[in-house]
Amino acid sequence: MSYAERALRTLSAGNRTLLRAQDEQTLLQDMCRVIVELGGYRMAWVGFAEHDEQRTLRPVAHHGFEEGFFDIAHFTWAEGEGGPTAEAVRTGKRAVAQDVSTLVADHFPIPLTEALSRGYASVAAFPLIIAGEVAGNLTIFAAERDAFDESECALLGEMADDLAFGISTLRMRVRHQQAEETIRHMAYFDALTDLPNRTSLHENLSATIEGAQRENQSLAVLLLKVGRFQEISDTLGYQEGDHLIVEMAARLAHIAGDNKSVARVGEDEFALILPNASAETATRTAHHAMREVCDPVSICGLTMDPHAYIGIALYPGHGNTPDALLRRAKIAAVQAKNTACKYTLYRGTEDRESTRRLALMSDLRRAIDQNELLLYCQPKVVIKSGEVCGAEALVRWQHPQHGMIATGEFIALAEHAGLIMPLTRWVLEAAFRQSYSWYESGMRRPLSVNLSAQDLRDPRLIERITGLFATWAMPPEMMQFELTESALMEDPAGALETLARLKAMGVELFIDDFGTGYSSLSYLQKLPVDSLKIDQSFVMSMLANAGSAIIVRSTVELGHNLGLGVVAEGVESEAVWDRLQTLGCDTAQGHFVGRPIPTAQFNDWEAQSPWSRPAPVIEDRPLN
Repeated sequence: MSYAERALRTLSAGNRTLLRAQDEQTLLQDMCRVIVELGGYRMAWVGFAEHDEQRTLRPVAHHGFEEGFFDIAHFTWAEGEGGPTAEAVRTGKRAVAQDVSTLVADHFPIPLTEALSRGYASVAAFPLIIAGEVAGNLTIFAAERDAFDESECALLGEMADDLAFGISTLRMRVRHQQAEETIRHMAYFDALTDLPNRTSLHENLSATIEGAQRENQSLAVLLLKVGRFQEISDTLGYQEGDHLIVEMAARLAHIAGDNKSVARVGEDEFALILPNASAETATRTAHHAMREVCDPVSICGLTMDPHAYIGIALYPGHGNTPDALLRRAKIAAVQAKNTACKYTLYRGTEDRESTRRLALMSDLRRAIDQNELLLYCQPKVVIKSGEVCGAEALVRWQHPQHGMIATGEFIALAEHAGLIMPLTRWVLEAAFRQSYSWYESGMRRPLSVNLSAQDLRDPRLIERITGLFATWAMPPEMMQFELTESALMEDPAGALETLARLKAMGVELFIDDFGTGYSSLSYLQKLPVDSLKIDQSFVMSMLANAGSAIIVRSTVELGHNLGLGVVAEGVESEAVWDRLQTLGCDTAQGHFVGRPIPTAQFNDWEAQSPWSRPAPVIEDRPLN
C-alpha cells in the first residue's frame, strides 16, 4: 500500500470519527488512535498552543509508541525551538522532516537518539487553525524515512483541517448547551436567591399532589411572608432589602434540608412543601421555622428583627391544586399577622370575593366601555448615544371613588373577569390615536404595545391591528409590539404564526420579560423578532448579585449573537446604566431614564429631560 493510500484510509477513518464525536477530548484521543492503528503511523499527538512567556505547547492527546516521550520532551513553539511542530504552529503551515536524524538536535523536543530509538524516522506537523488563528498542532511520526510525500501531506493536511473544524463545532455546541442551560436556569430559579421560583415550585407541587393522591397521603404547604422587606427596601434601599431576602432564603433552605422543597414565590414570599405531613407536623415545622428565621439580621451596621408570618394550607382539606394551596397558604399568612405565634392554619374566612373586588370588576368593564382609562407611557433611551428612541404604552385606571388603582390589581381583575382582550383593544386604539397625534405634530417616537397570551389567541387580533393601520395611515415604524416570553411559550406554534403576520406589517417586535420564561435557542432563532427585553428583576439586582450580572451579560451576548437588539428594563440608577453601557446593551428603560407619564406630557418631558433629541429617523409619508 502506497503512502498516499495509507493517508487516504486514515482520512476516511478520521471523518467517521468526527461524525461520531460527542466531546472534544474523546475526539482528539480517537483521532490519534485512528492515525496509528488504522493509518499505520508510529505515533500521533495533538497539542494546544499557550500564549505564555515560554510559548508552551500543551499536549492534550496522543497514541502510539510514545512511552516516555511526554515525560522527557520540552514542548514549545518559540522561535528556533521545537522542531517541525513548533514551525507549524508559528507559521500556520505544515512542516515536514523526512529524516529525523538530520534535524538540529537542539531544536527537537527530545534527544534525536531517543527519537530514533522509538522508531521515529520522519515527522510531519500540521497546524490546527480555529477561527482564523493557530490553536495547536497535529503531529504524526512515521517509522520510514521519506514517508510524507506531497500527496500524503495534502491528505493529512485535510484531515488536520477537518479535526480543527470538529474541535470548533464541539466548542460551539458546548457554548450553546451552556446558553440553553443558563436560560433554562433563568426560567426555573430565582435570580437573587438561586432558589427554585414559582414555576418550579408549581411543577414540584403538582407532582407531589399526584403522589399523595395515589398513596392516599396528605401534604402541607407553608408560605412565609417577610414582614419588614418593604420597610427596609424603602428606608435603606433595594440592595439592603435584597440582602434580607438572601439571608432569609439561606435560613429557610437550611431548615428545609434535602428532603423538602423551598422556593421563592414572590418578592417577599417563600413556600415550603412538606410531603406526607399532617396539620400537627406542619404546625410544628412552622414553629421551628419561626424560631430560626426571625433571629436578628445585620443590615447596614444595624441589627434588625426581620419579622415573618407563616400560613399553612393542607392537601386535601384546603385544596387539591397547586394554585388553590398556594393561594390559601398566602391568605393564612396574612391571617397569621394577627396571632401571637405569627403562624396559623388556613381558616377560610377570607377566601371569598369581597364586595369591593366584585364591584371593581363591574367598574372596570364600564371604564373600558366608556373610555375612562388613561394611557401612560415610559420612555426608552439608546444607551450609547443617550437619544430618546421611543416609549412603552401603559394603561392606568383612575377610579372615581378609590383613586388610582394599582396596575397589578386591575390587570388581575381583568384576567378574572375575562376582560383582557377588551382591555387590549382599548390600549391598541388609544396607542394608535396617540401615535398619530405625535406623528402629525412632527414627533417621530415609536410607541410599543404589550400583547398577552390571551391576545395571541384572539383570532381577530391581526385583523384589528391591520384595521388600525388603515384607519390612521401611519408608517409601521411608529408602532411596536411586546410579547412576554412566557406568553410565547404557552402556544409556541400559534405564537410564531401570529408574530410572522405582525412582522409582515413592517413593525418591530420585542420579547418582553426575557429570562422569566423558558424558550429554547432553536425556537428563539425562528421568531421574527427584533429585540429582547431583559426582565427588570435581573437588571435591578445585577450590581449586588453575581448571578443576575451573569444573566444580564449572557442575555446581551445572546441577543447580539442572534442579531437582535437588547433592551434593559428596571434601570434605576446611573451605576446600573454605566454597567449596561460597558456590557454593550442597546437600550434602557426605567426610573433613571424616565418614570411613566401621561402620553400627553411626553413632548414636554422630552424637552426638559437630560436626554438628547436626535433628528427624526422616520421619513414623512403622505397620509391618505
